[in-house]
Amino acid sequence: MWSLSFLLGPALLAAVSQAGKTPYDEYILAPSTRNLVPETIYQINGSVSNADVLTSPGSGNATFNGPASVTFDFGRNIGGIVSLDIASASSSAAFVGVTFTESSLWINSEACDATADAGFDSPLWFPVGQGPGKYTAEKKHLRGAFRYMTVVTNTTASVSVRSVRVKYTAAPTQDLRAYNGYFHSDDELINRIWYAGAYTLQLCTIEPSTGDSLTTLGEISSIDNITLPETVPWYNNYTISNGSTVLTDGAKRDRLIWPGDMSIAVESAAVSTGDLESVKNALEALFSQQKTNGRLPYAGRPFTDRVSFTYHLHSLVGVSDYYRLTGDRTWLSRYWNQYKRGVQWALSSVDQTGLANITASADWLRFGMGAHNIEANAILYYVLDQAQDLASTLHDQTATNWSSIASGIKTAANQRLWDSDAGLYRDNETTTLYPQDGNVWAIKANLTLSEKQSSIVSSSLRSRWGPYGAPAPEAGKTVSPFISGFELQAHYLAGNADAALALMRTQWGFMLDDPRMTNSTFIEGYSTDGSLVYAPYNNDPRISHAHGWSAGTTAALTFYTAGLHLTGPAGSTWKFAPQPGNLTDVDAGFSTQLGAFSTTFSKTDDGFQRVSFNAPNGTTGDVELVGAKGSLVSRKGRRVELVDGKAKGLAGGHWELK
Repeated sequence: MWSLSFLLGPALLAAVSQAGKTPYDEYILAPSTRNLVPETIYQINGSVSNADVLTSPGSGNATFNGPASVTFDFGRNIGGIVSLDIASASSSAAFVGVTFTESSLWINSEACDATADAGFDSPLWFPVGQGPGKYTAEKKHLRGAFRYMTVVTNTTASVSVRSVRVKYTAAPTQDLRAYNGYFHSDDELINRIWYAGAYTLQLCTIEPSTGDSLTTLGEISSIDNITLPETVPWYNNYTISNGSTVLTDGAKRDRLIWPGDMSIAVESAAVSTGDLESVKNALEALFSQQKTNGRLPYAGRPFTDRVSFTYHLHSLVGVSDYYRLTGDRTWLSRYWNQYKRGVQWALSSVDQTGLANITASADWLRFGMGAHNIEANAILYYVLDQAQDLASTLHDQTATNWSSIASGIKTAANQRLWDSDAGLYRDNETTTLYPQDGNVWAIKANLTLSEKQSSIVSSSLRSRWGPYGAPAPEAGKTVSPFISGFELQAHYLAGNADAALALMRTQWGFMLDDPRMTNSTFIEGYSTDGSLVYAPYNNDPRISHAHGWSAGTTAALTFYTAGLHLTGPAGSTWKFAPQPGNLTDVDAGFSTQLGAFSTTFSKTDDGFQRVSFNAPNGTTGDVELVGAKGSLVSRKGRRVELVDGKAKGLAGGHWELK
């Protein structure tokens, strides 16, 4: 779907956006109102007359005659509080039940899909025999994500229903369709993937008092056998942070703060909705749980306190990401001492080999975390690199050993874990497993020794792909959109943009368009054979179909495909280095507190064409247009000649390639 706005220059696009029109808003999946009614009827069981009127309230009543059910389809994944407006019931003992599911696989009149380690979630029951009127679920029974909702009667009573509505509660402080960023290209699937990632994050952003209370944690395990008609109660009424909004892992579950998930979600939120208040509240909640020895939690409250080396590091990644995206130096200063204690806790695991020796197995539910693990050490190397930049920002010279420790990690990892025959890093010194996570992080963290080595890893990873995406063998027969989000970055960093786009089309295209999915948000994980089975879980209905860690495509397309990189806080310094791969047209942008970053360009076999980009006044940056010749010309007439496609030290403003 092409839009006239594709033909507009970035400055004009910015003006249009400021006037209240978000570019390419036809792709935005968020609803235009928080008062939702079902779009269509998916199926009817039993005797229900005039069921269609419930998709257009005010046109009459639907009547359920005895045991019956109607399954409604909202057309996309949504979340909120259900209300029924009852016209009449023939018996004072009449009840109406409601069940929810994200995937059509789990449509059921007896139960919802699942949030616990075993069993299905309980329906909501409304005592409609008490008389006509509106029956609304309690806030604690807000359902965080569902596309399908089944309304069921289970007695011989006749019940007439005026309307079925849902109050949409996700992204509670956002103007749902007023995005901060936009993306468009000549590939419709890629465009839809960008916006589905953004919408996934909106659904995962919640009012803090509606976190999962985890009442079954420790009570129900994956080895339990809970079969219908028995179901599992569920409650979304735990306060997980301060503030009025917070970013969580998943919309249905866990509705908690998980730092690993944030290492993908934060950047994608920044370039789409721009909601970084939710990120700040999540980070502050994690740091409020820091132990006196510096250790940060595996997950936010009320999850059980466990040691996780990698997720501890992800909280530190969150700090550097947040500062780079916001430039909030006051906030960074407030948490700096806690951040440093967190770094020191991680460094206490570095042994005489130069590598961190991991003794805690908790990670993203991959198997075999421990010993001199490549993923853990690559993330630690990345954190140390970021930590040095933050220390420089705050003029802190106390941590003088960070650089030497980082150097030791890089040397030891390549000596002990690199396998030149496989073209990949081993998981640790005693295994033949070549993990996805550690290898993609090795490129992301710049743990590799050369561009050639990064290219080898990129090619080796691509050679393992199956028909449904990139495997994560460290988690069994699993495709992990979380780790694959980092793999996208790795391919771009290795100069392999075509591989990144191919993985998006294969893996995220499958997640977006398969009929078992929500066709609007991205699933937590699935099997390499395409079945909706996630190896770390025994309870398939539990899988989340709106998981923020699966939204990495949104940031990857903005930062790498469009080339809009922030290298300094809030983009005070930047780099414009587009990698469109086999896309021929790209138009993208987003804003920070300093102003708008945007670009529009075409690329043919002859190279870049019709290139223009904007950066805020008062900023400076570099440009890298591979293969391009000519000069960059500013709106003020300044001309800078490209040398090998590069230019350095450009002032912010509007530039065009001539």
